[in-house]
Amino acid sequence: MHAIVVGCGRVGSSVAAALEEQGHSVAVIDRNRTAFRRLTEGFAGQRIVGLGFDRDRLLEAGIEEADALAAVTNGDNSNIVVARVARESYGLDRVVARIYDPRRAAIYQRLGISTIATVHWSSEQVLRRILPNPPAVEWTDPSARVHLVERIVPSSLAGTRCDELEQPGRFRLVALGRLGAGRLPEADTLVQEDDLLWFTVVDDATADLDSALGLPEAEEA
Repeated sequence: MHAIVVGCGRVGSSVAAALEEQGHSVAVIDRNRTAFRRLTEGFAGQRIVGLGFDRDRLLEAGIEEADALAAVTNGDNSNIVVARVARESYGLDRVVARIYDPRRAAIYQRLGISTIATVHWSSEQVLRRILPNPPAVEWTDPSARVHLVERIVPSSLAGTRCDELEQPGRFRLVALGRLGAGRLPEADTLVQEDDLLWFTVVDDATADLDSALGLPEAEEA
């Protein structure tokens, strides 16, 4: 996978390093050349000086071949412009934007842009939304019997009832995130594309859950 990271602060540099460690190619864009000092020693990806919404810089970073983009500068407006260009002009599906004002998140979610407010921000959350395979498990109970996992609704399941996504005794849908807000779904709630779903899963059912959702098998964290 080729990913572009716009902004080389603490989060951006961490995301770039993690992506490269997992074998992905990475291009990092930042308007301040000195920001690249935050990258890990031996970082082999591209370092591009400029504005992330400058299309020439995006082309230099390989936007036409990219699979994912994370806009993680310290400005909401810049991040949203970059994310919209990536999503609307180049058709990237895996785009995430850092948002400092959580009240604006719902607006951008309607544009198909995954957003995370700073209060909940971490490089791990960025990676979870742009990597092709998310971590298999978010949380495990002390007995290692029950896990909590997060999944994103693919377009093929839009309009499906929540109770149709469950297997009694195997996995159960416990929460749904839409437009930046969480909710407890009813049995007849219809899921929408790009909704976040949180399931409780018994220890041997994660692969079955991903198969039921039509997702590639998740990799262990």
